[in-house]
Amino acid sequence: MYKILLLLVSLLTLSIVSTEANHTSQSASPVVLTAQDSTRLAELDAYWAQLSKTVREGDFEGYEALYHDDAVVVFAVGENKTSIPIAKALAGWKQGFKETKEGKRNDNVQFRFSQRIGDETSAHETGLFLFTSEDSDGNVLANSVIHLEMLLIKTEDGWLSLMEYQISKGTMEAWEALE
Repeated sequence: MYKILLLLVSLLTLSIVSTEANHTSQSASPVVLTAQDSTRLAELDAYWAQLSKTVREGDFEGYEALYHDDAVVVFAVGENKTSIPIAKALAGWKQGFKETKEGKRNDNVQFRFSQRIGDETSAHETGLFLFTSEDSDGNVLANSVIHLEMLLIKTEDGWLSLMEYQISKGTMEAWEALE
C-alpha cells in the first residue's frame, strides 16, 4: 500500500511540474517578428496615422479613400446594433468632417492594439480607439473609448479597410493598459 501511495504522489508531482513547465515555457516565449511582419506593421502604423490625420484635419475625401468601396461597418455599441455599408456610415459622418474642416469643432481619434495578425496582403487588427470631439468653445462633444476590430487588405494603392467592427464601449483603464 505504501509503495502504491508513493507512486501516486510521485506521478501527481511529476504531472504538476510538467504542466507548470509547459505553461511557463509557452507564456514566456518571446514573439519573434520577421522582416515581413515588421514591414506590414510599419505600413499599418502609417495607415492608422493617416486615418487619425484625416479625422483631425476634417479631410473627408482622404478618410473615405482609406476604406474599400465594398467595406462594411458593424456597430455593436448601444441598443441599435447594425451592420451597414461604408457609404452609408460615411454619409452620416460627413457633417462632422465638414465642421472640423471649418474650425467649428476639433475631432481626434487615436488607436492602440492588443492583437495584430496578418501577412503581406491581409491584416486583422484588434484594439481600442479613443475618439474625442470639442466644439470651437472647448465644450466636450464626445470622449469615447471603443473596442475595435478592423479587417484590412493591401491593394496596389495601399492598405484599405474591408470591415470596421465597433464591438463595445471601453474604459480609460483599458486604453491606458495598451500603452
